[in-house]
Amino acid sequence: MKKLIASLFVVVLFASCKDEVRPKPPAFLALEYPEAVYVTDTLDCPYHFENNNLATISLGKTKVPCWVNIEYPLLDAAIFITYQEVNNNLDSLLADAQKLPLQHTIKADFIEGDIYVNPVHKTYGMFYEIDGDAASQAQFYVTDSVKHFMTGSLYFNQKPNFDSIMPAAAYLKKDMKHLMETLQWK
Repeated sequence: MKKLIASLFVVVLFASCKDEVRPKPPAFLALEYPEAVYVTDTLDCPYHFENNNLATISLGKTKVPCWVNIEYPLLDAAIFITYQEVNNNLDSLLADAQKLPLQHTIKADFIEGDIYVNPVHKTYGMFYEIDGDAASQAQFYVTDSVKHFMTGSLYFNQKPNFDSIMPAAAYLKKDMKHLMETLQWK
């Protein structure tokens, strides 16, 4: 009798294992942002560019002329723009701009720099994409190598968590690239 019950138990045990239970894969929010509509800035600065109409441009906290913040309230983020005239200091400006992305190596998974060249607008520089839990997700610098030098850095107004901000960072990186592509010196 014990053998019969044990045999039935084994048969029921194997028969009940037909459907395998699988955990659900991790899901991500399907965040969608409005299509970007670009407008030319109205700044009284030695440059102009096109920016997303979802953003507002304000004078930076430092009150330095032509240092501006491009703020995105919908994304809780901002692109900080600095501008300096080149006065026989291009080497030091370039060194500072190239060091800035490297300050994020502690938290970044990787940093990739792409050379930017636009001979039509006389703009040359680098665009850095920073992936990981770094404070800034993208940075750039642009110059004409003679008179003008501009940097830009993207920051979110919250603790960086790359998985959470990745869609917004991708959207804003496109805006930063558009800014670089449309930048013209006055």
